[in-house]
Order: sequence, then structure tokens, then C-alpha cells
Amino acid sequence: MMRMRPAIIILLTIFSSAIRAQVPGADQTEAYLPLLKGKKVGMVVNQTSVIGNRLSVDSLHALGVNIKAVFGPEHGFRGNASNGAPVGDEKDPATGIPIISLYGNKRQPTPQEMAGLDVLIFDIQDVGCRFYTNINTLAEVMDACAKADKELIIFDRPNPNAFVDGPVLNMELKSGIGKFPIPITHGMTIGEFAQMVNGQGWLPNKAKCRIRVIKVKDYRHDMYYTLPVGPSPNLNTQESVMLYPSLCLFEGTIVSQGRGTYMPFTVLGAPALKGNFDFSFTPKSIPGKSETPLHQDQTCYGLDLRTYDIKALHARGKVNIRWIMDMYKAYPYKDKFFDRSQSRQIGDIDKLSGTKQFKEQIIAGASEEEIRKSWEPGLGAYKQMRKKYLLYP
Repeated sequence: MMRMRPAIIILLTIFSSAIRAQVPGADQTEAYLPLLKGKKVGMVVNQTSVIGNRLSVDSLHALGVNIKAVFGPEHGFRGNASNGAPVGDEKDPATGIPIISLYGNKRQPTPQEMAGLDVLIFDIQDVGCRFYTNINTLAEVMDACAKADKELIIFDRPNPNAFVDGPVLNMELKSGIGKFPIPITHGMTIGEFAQMVNGQGWLPNKAKCRIRVIKVKDYRHDMYYTLPVGPSPNLNTQESVMLYPSLCLFEGTIVSQGRGTYMPFTVLGAPALKGNFDFSFTPKSIPGKSETPLHQDQTCYGLDLRTYDIKALHARGKVNIRWIMDMYKAYPYKDKFFDRSQSRQIGDIDKLSGTKQFKEQIIAGASEEEIRKSWEPGLGAYKQMRKKYLLYP
């Protein structure tokens, strides 16, 4: 019998580890179907909630799970509503199950809706950013479960941006795009974040929600993860998901991030940058993606990041603030760069960054090192606190 040399064994072990794919919680039906037997189930889901290539609602309905209600967050159950657009209640044409919107004036299931359920499932792909609203929906659903004393089962999924970076939110700037004292990228899965919400007492009256996390198999935070489904209309490619933590800051500026194109969050530009950059694009009204984008029907000049090395960006584990620093330097009308009065499409840079200092530092020409240094000691304290809630290495 031929014996393998130690070096070959090591290489085979490394190769085996490399090809072993992460298995999201939703795909592990054997782990949770017994928990749902004979129960009236509610599901908080969207288009990313899949088992294999099929929506988890359809899969579980076919398996005989008694789904009484589906709750949909921003962008709707099928993920086809624009950023911030109102989403109404309806019936799912495929299953006849009532679909109840959790975006707009209503942010969580009512006591009456919770009374008709035995258990609630949360299964939504997050992208790991403070200003991405899925973690807000999670906290609202946890609050509803806590008040109704119902268990929340979380089908955990990998975080594509599972690094920790950025200033911790100054809670004086709390808003719909920042509700928790966390940095821009929080470095956690949804299941881990739910544990943090409980542990840090972030629910009203410091209530605790009974949660059960169906963990991702074979997952580490440093793994590169390719999303099988775009998480929202304007995060429609893997590149946009990976660039989002850095480029979303531009929503607080006069520079377009590509909303109104089919390449959002992979390009940057503004009409006034003509002559500074060769690359150009023209935002248009696109129903379901961006009806009234910044600089609509105007040619914008700037950066094409579609071929940027996103795996290298992931490996660095840092939000790229050089782009906003460089764009400010290049912009000819400095007083207009952060001026929200120019368009309803320009957000509040202070609320996006989480601190009033960031804008002032950009304007003053502070170095990247100086800016990052100002994020301490808050960022370091958050990293230490985060360790208590991790489910994965």
C-alpha cells in the first residue's frame, strides 16, 4: 500500500478546507424542522431568504410548515421596491400567505399578529453595515417577540463585510440609518448581532428576546463570501456589496454613487468633475431601483470601480475613506460638497459617518491616519465588547 508523504497530506488538508463551503442556517432543515412541527409560524424574509435556489417560504410551505404570515422589510418581500419606497400589504400569489410590510409607518408585527403565531423566523441576508436597515428590522422584530413572549429563530447567514471599522455612532446622531452605538462595519452575523442587542440591553426597557440561532456551518469571519442573491435593488452585484461600506458615505455628498444606473455602488461621479476624470455615466430614472436619482439626466465624471480588487479590499478589512478624501480635493466647489440643500437625494454625512468630526476632518484636509486615530478609544472598546457575542472564530 502506497504511503503519502507528509507534505502531500498537508496540501490535501488545505485544499479540502478551502473547498468546503459555508452552509447557511436556512439550508440546514434537519436542524430546525422539528422545532416547527405543529406550530403556527411567521417568517421575516425577503428575496435573499433562500434554501438552495428556492425562496425559503416556498420551500417550507412545500414541506408542510404552517406559515401563517410573511413579514417583509424595506424593498419588499420580493426585493423589488426602491430605496425608502413605501411597501404595502398583499397576498403572496404563489402560496396565498398574507404578506405584511414592516417598512414605512409600521416597523414591527402588532400584538394581534403575534398572538396568532407560536414562533417567528428571521431569515434575511445582511451586508454588515450600520446604515443598512436589516439590523433595525431585526431589533424591531426582537422587541415584538419579547413583548409577546414568543421565540425568534434566526437562520444565520455569513456576513460578506465581517470586519470592524469606522467611528462608533455618536448616539446624539441616532436615526433610521444608525440606531446602535456601533461602527460603520460591525463585524457580526445577524445571529451574533441579535445576541449583542440582548446582551447590551438595546431593546426598549432593556427587554430580552428568546432567540435560537441556526448557525452557519464551516464559517469564519475572515472568509470571503459570495452572496447568491442581491440583497437589495441597488446592491445588485458582488462588487456593489463589497464596495458599499465605503461608497455609501457618498450619499452624504454631491457625488453620485451610481444610483439611476445598472451599476450602483460601483461608480462615483458628478457633473462638476468634468476635466478631472475621463470616465463618465448618466443617471436615469429606473423604476424599482431609483426613480429620482441625484444628477438625473446629467453626465457625471469620476471613478469606475467595477474592476477594483474587491478581494484585496476584503482582506484589508477597512472602510476605504481615501475615495471620499480624494473626491473632496478634486471637487471645484468645496462649499457644495456636503450641502444637502442642493438635492433631496443628498443625505446627512454626520448621520452616515456617525460623527460630526468626519466632515470637519475632510474639509480641514486631515490625513487618513489622523482621521482613523480619532475613532479611538471607541472603536477599540467596541471590538472588545463584540467578543462576548461571537458565534464564529
